[in-house]
Amino acid sequence: MALSFTAVTGFSLLMGMSSALDTLSGQCYSAKQHRLMGIHMQRAMLVLSLVCIPLAIISANTKTIVIALGQNAAIAAEAGEFARFTIPSLFAYGLLRCLVRFLQTQNIVFPMMLSSVVSALLHIPLCWVLVFKSGLGGRGAALAYSISFWINVLLLALYVKFSPSCAKTWTGFSKEAFHNVTTFIRLAVPSAVMAKMLMQLTMSCNNLEMWSFEMIVLLSGLLPNPELETSVLSVSLNTAAMVWMFTFGLSSAVSTRVSNELGAGRPETARLAVCVVLVMAITEGVWWDRQKLYTYVATMMPILATSHFIDALQCVLSGTARGCGWQKIGTYVNLGPYYLVGIPSAILMAFVFHIGGKVKRKK
Repeated sequence: MALSFTAVTGFSLLMGMSSALDTLSGQCYSAKQHRLMGIHMQRAMLVLSLVCIPLAIISANTKTIVIALGQNAAIAAEAGEFARFTIPSLFAYGLLRCLVRFLQTQNIVFPMMLSSVVSALLHIPLCWVLVFKSGLGGRGAALAYSISFWINVLLLALYVKFSPSCAKTWTGFSKEAFHNVTTFIRLAVPSAVMAKMLMQLTMSCNNLEMWSFEMIVLLSGLLPNPELETSVLSVSLNTAAMVWMFTFGLSSAVSTRVSNELGAGRPETARLAVCVVLVMAITEGVWWDRQKLYTYVATMMPILATSHFIDALQCVLSGTARGCGWQKIGTYVNLGPYYLVGIPSAILMAFVFHIGGKVKRKK
């Protein structure tokens, strides 16, 4: 509940805003305006760091907010405790997403993968020590979370600074980053409600979609036996999120490819890339639908499998829209299905028809 309601919501906002670099940096790279890529990244880092300040204030007051929304007091206390210790990770995540977009739009992928692997390997013993040996429990998990993000940021920053691959695109800090901030914001704001999430605890790939699932998690806390309902929903969405990551990769790839091809003046090649990635998304969606998931939330899996199949198509099309700079269109398209249909349907089925989160458990 803690990570789902506050940290992920903050991360999704930062992730969405940073995806404006998909358009700006991707097209600059193909147009051989390499120096501008570094300027765009610095500008994005500045804006996202400022956004982190109100997010940190919200995280610090998570317990009060969750209780005001009518949630269980024990759940609210755990949420507030965890959220406070994830505040440092917000600032790290904002910087990390800018670095990732900067490298991704140059088709520099291996260093990002390597830094993620190193961070993950360090995270495992770090988390074990802080959770079990230090006696911090959930607070230790949140602290380990923050440290791992900062390690990842440091590794990528060192690569950008010293690698010959970034010599043209990173020429050092510049005052130009403080100019034309509104240009970035015009793309960042609609991106914040359309772009994908790396650290999803749900299966969504748009922030509007992700936030709608967060609302459903909160609504589940109002049902009878809220501990069970929120746990079932969290496990279900986490399971779906693990499979969704493949689609997330496809979406990132097509966003970069489309922006690069459009920047180079090759719209036909961009169109071909979209067709290829759609076929891959359909194939992946069918494969996942046939897997057996051995958990006590098995009764929810057919619904999630069907949803993922459709969501895979939506995810890669969102990446295409970002590559084209169509963030506003994506925002309008997502408003209707998730907020005019999705949330009211969830309320109707949970509180009127009393379907709730039905699961089969072994006796």
